[in-house]
Amino acid sequence: MRHQSVSSAYAAAELRARDYRANHDFSEAAKSASEAAEIALDEGDIQSWWAMTYFRAESYLSDADFERCADAASTLIHDASISPQLRAQVHILMAKAHQGSGQLESAAAEAKAATELTSNESDVELNVKARQALIAALADSGKLSEAWSESRGLASVISDELDEQLAGKAYWVIGNVAFLCDKIDEGLAYHELAATTFSPARDLNVWAKFNKASAAMRLAAEVADADTLRCIERAELATDVIGGSEIDLLLLRRNRAHWSYLAGDAESAVAILEEICNATAGSQVLGDAWFLLARAYLATGDTVAARKSLRESVVHFESAGAPHRAQQARELLQSEQGTASFTSRLRRLLGFGRS
Repeated sequence: MRHQSVSSAYAAAELRARDYRANHDFSEAAKSASEAAEIALDEGDIQSWWAMTYFRAESYLSDADFERCADAASTLIHDASISPQLRAQVHILMAKAHQGSGQLESAAAEAKAATELTSNESDVELNVKARQALIAALADSGKLSEAWSESRGLASVISDELDEQLAGKAYWVIGNVAFLCDKIDEGLAYHELAATTFSPARDLNVWAKFNKASAAMRLAAEVADADTLRCIERAELATDVIGGSEIDLLLLRRNRAHWSYLAGDAESAVAILEEICNATAGSQVLGDAWFLLARAYLATGDTVAARKSLRESVVHFESAGAPHRAQQARELLQSEQGTASFTSRLRRLLGFGRS
């Protein structure tokens, strides 16, 4: 009788967790998943405990609570009884958590471990996910030649047999690296492949994130065409429907600010970016915002404020483990102090990874 009662309690807790996640209440989803995991452990159901602990870690990741995600995932990685496939899934989750918190070397190491565990042909989809995580970590840490090499390897394993959503994500990350490597035409081509592969009806959340990120990459490359504006509008519309985290909303605002800046409305860009820079967000997000704010201030003729913004961007990029971005800003600050020199060099610096 007791066993049946506990099983009912587990089922209820699991259902609550999944309902919360479906409604994008990731904090409550993690809490209910934790309750379900504890019940399963008391019951001696290790398989359900593992599943709910992993679900809890995923929910923390979706909630941008990267430290708790890594902590939850670390309890699973030491389980010697799990299969290589499950172990790879945990490594991928930890890679994303470390990347989110700016621990980029750790993120790359976790992703590399996942790729090694899934190198055989029977784990193609999981291997693609591991490669994506590795490429993202390498790119964020400024190891662009390595990231591009890995990207070409990833492109070679994409086939018609691969799940469309997963293929879309693969094209997405390859396009990101192409943009960062100044391969703008290739970046646009891969992002177009992603846009035509993704199905918004199947996963509106992914569609929103892709369009938001693609717009950011296009804007960083100073591609401010009609396709870029469509990306911005798609992301805003989809996020209006599904909701978004604080960081999601800030990134949407940053894209609008960047668009305004490239359209010649620097004053509007400054107003939006000042609001973003006063918000609580991840270090990488704030580093990008402060850097763009420096460019917008420069466009208004305020070089003093531009220098101050660059100093702020250095602090946040270093905190995020993005040394290549920090160095770009630092080089400008250490350049000749003449306004003309500063202005000329800043105008040549075209955003994410470009100089």
